[in-house]
Amino acid sequence: MRDASKKLRSVLVIDVGGTHVKLLATGQPQEREIPSGSRMTARQMTRDVKRVTKDWEYDHVSIGYPGPVVHGRPIREPYNLGGGWVGFNFEKAFGCPVKVINDAAMQALGSYQGGRMLFLGLGAGLGSALIVDGILEPMELAHLPFKHGRTYEDFVGARALKQSGKKNWRRHLADIVERLRDALGAEYVVLGGGNAKNIKNCLPMLAWGITATPLLVAFAYGRKSRSE
Repeated sequence: MRDASKKLRSVLVIDVGGTHVKLLATGQPQEREIPSGSRMTARQMTRDVKRVTKDWEYDHVSIGYPGPVVHGRPIREPYNLGGGWVGFNFEKAFGCPVKVINDAAMQALGSYQGGRMLFLGLGAGLGSALIVDGILEPMELAHLPFKHGRTYEDFVGARALKQSGKKNWRRHLADIVERLRDALGAEYVVLGGGNAKNIKNCLPMLAWGITATPLLVAFAYGRKSRSE
């Protein structure tokens, strides 16, 4: 029988993006956010998060990280943020247990509807993850060569959207979605991230607008990790 005197665990969820860091905690009705950008280091992120959430109570932290994560630790510095992420002691900084997962993988978990699904996150960069029959595999497709000596992210990242305009951005996105879907044998593709709102209903065999958000998925991830 569960000891009723034990306090229920509460989770602070941190979705780290190239332009903003989004925050939500157990029992809070509305998320908060802080600006990020190319100069944000891991130390600054933790300091800013603690400042903005000083009136929230939590005893666990779940972080969606914009880069490869192995065994719960970032293994490469992010492209669209500052440095100091690899080897940073998040548990010491927050003073509680911390779980880290790739941000695209976190969003993919909330979008999955069975079979073979490719998730592409359209934000400052390009996140990617593949789920096959329930098995999740974070991908690092953004910086693979695409054409003209440039990468996939160079054509569909936030900078490309700003420089080339929505029409060209959508055209490049449709091309990339088709290429990656065929190469990976995906039965369907889900697009998420902040720039998914710029898509018109013109891409064949495409799904988007799944209701699960990265922050809600992170809550589920944090609960699962503690029970393992």
